[in-house]
Amino acid sequence: MAKKRKIEENVSVIAIADKGNCIGKNPVGKVFLVEKAVPGDVVDLFVRRKKKGLPFGAPERILRHSPHRIAPVCAHFGDCGGCKWQNLDYKEQLAQKDTLVRDAITRIGRQEGVLFEPILGSGEIYHYRNKLEYSFSSKRWISSRLIAEANGAKLEKANALGFHAPGVFDKIVDVETCHLQPEPSNKIKNLLRSFALENQLSFYDYRAHSGLMRGLIIRTASTGQVMVTVIFGQADNANIEAVMRFLTGNKPEITTSAYIINTKHNDSYFDLDYAVFSGPGYIIEQLGEVQYKIGPKSFFQTNTRQAKRLYDIIIEYAGIQPSDTVYDLYSGVGSIALYLAQKATKVVGIETVDTAITDARENAALNGFDHVHFVKGDVEDVLADAFREKHGDPDVIITDPPRAGMHPGTLEHLLELSPRRIVYVSCNPATQARDILRLSEKYRVDKVRPVDMFPHTSHVESIALLSLR
Repeated sequence: MAKKRKIEENVSVIAIADKGNCIGKNPVGKVFLVEKAVPGDVVDLFVRRKKKGLPFGAPERILRHSPHRIAPVCAHFGDCGGCKWQNLDYKEQLAQKDTLVRDAITRIGRQEGVLFEPILGSGEIYHYRNKLEYSFSSKRWISSRLIAEANGAKLEKANALGFHAPGVFDKIVDVETCHLQPEPSNKIKNLLRSFALENQLSFYDYRAHSGLMRGLIIRTASTGQVMVTVIFGQADNANIEAVMRFLTGNKPEITTSAYIINTKHNDSYFDLDYAVFSGPGYIIEQLGEVQYKIGPKSFFQTNTRQAKRLYDIIIEYAGIQPSDTVYDLYSGVGSIALYLAQKATKVVGIETVDTAITDARENAALNGFDHVHFVKGDVEDVLADAFREKHGDPDVIITDPPRAGMHPGTLEHLLELSPRRIVYVSCNPATQARDILRLSEKYRVDKVRPVDMFPHTSHVESIALLSLR
């Protein structure tokens, strides 16, 4: 006997949640996690399972559409996992993210009397990314749109170049046009796909772990420079040469190109060497007066224009004096440290990734900053007495940790160091608020400002200014 479908009636979708999901409540206040809906919808919910402790499901039917619903611009919306909120008005996206940050600081962080400055929206809500990573697959994701267009005809297995379908590791949504990165991104992607198909080059099979064409990374800079990195699944030198020569010969916009051979069973390429095929092997990005050299494996803020606005707020909050020593924790390639270097006597960045430290030091040299230093190691281990004795007590600390937040040992170091200001930059308001609660033993939160770096996603940056009591 088939299991009866569980339908929860009249669920009001009230807020966004993590990973493009929403929070919903039924008429008696029971909370649900809802996918494929937007705040303001009222739905009958098909409850499938529990997720993060909450009943989770998707609308069986929408009883009332949200007034904030809009038509998505992308033909692949709903199939590809890139943009979860293209169907939600951008003003409402900002309002939801603003509320998310406020609730975290006041409820999780238990902070009162905080000045919440208005969320800073992105000036561009499309074509704002400077980097996209595409995947090849021998198995195309068959979407409901493709099924409808087939009109009953059988759809054959096909190769694809695009993005992974959500929750599916081996099938790729074949993307013709992505609206997240400026041209020549789509032109390069489509040209390479056509060349691979015409020359019968094998697309990667994620189950058999075979196939030549595996990945494509396109990076564009505000300086007009373009870098393309192709990831190959086999060391087929003749075809690799043919692919790279075709790309660089047919797209003069490409100022440098490289390739990586990845024969592993996972897609991570940061532990692999790359080979420069044309150009210098990097592009130059510029924020204000500071230049950054970006290579095939470099990390850099993905929304360049919004990154500058983010860094300007960090400088404003930090209130750096010319004689100050600044520590930049989790400094990455030194993008924040170098931007701050124009204001301080000394800046010291701490980062655990070897390649990031190398990039940071090269970028310091590129800008002629001999008063900026980078130290490799885990922050909780590096911030010991010997480090403090060598570099001096910090007047200001900038911290931009990963989503998990700061290690408890790092928080103890901060309380011991007691700089006059801490500027806490976070991509996860919940862990930021948790850490702020611990620091509230010595620090008050003066003000907080959310910054939207990624329109149409649930991600939001939060900048908090903590001052010594």
